[in-house]
Amino acid sequence: MGIMHDLPSIMNEILHGYALPMTGSHGVIHWARVMENGMRLAKETDADQEVVMLFALFHDCRRINEFHDDDHGLRGGEFARSLRGSLVHLDDKRFELLFEACRLHTDGHTEGDPTILTCWDADRLDLGRVGIKPRPDLLCTEAARELLWWAHERAVTDHRPTDTLAAWRVEV
Repeated sequence: MGIMHDLPSIMNEILHGYALPMTGSHGVIHWARVMENGMRLAKETDADQEVVMLFALFHDCRRINEFHDDDHGLRGGEFARSLRGSLVHLDDKRFELLFEACRLHTDGHTEGDPTILTCWDADRLDLGRVGIKPRPDLLCTEAARELLWWAHERAVTDHRPTDTLAAWRVEV
């Protein structure tokens, strides 16, 4: 299984309809840190790296409010579904993992499929950007607990993952 998604084209489609500031607390810099968190975690959790990558892009892509926004994960999953066959190339089982990871990512679950858990932890590890230090007992995986200090430091210092942003062809 190789990574075969055209991430710059997906990002272009996402940003075309993104309602919030691109550099806001739920925008592209957050997505890039979530992706980098997720790729580091996936090496330890054996998660599906393509699903984790796509989760980073879609989980907050249809937020309409930076603070309280019920169902934004569901909307992100539905947007990913709208790109199936054109830009999103996952079989039904793998797409369902992506969809469920997006839909439930703010519900606080800590048990489930390793790929979904990796997605949730990748996002939770970036809570420092909004002034919240992730609690180890609310992370899903041991890998995330081991990565907590590194990821939190990046979140609170507003680290900009320039290589990831460049790969997506996004300028911020």
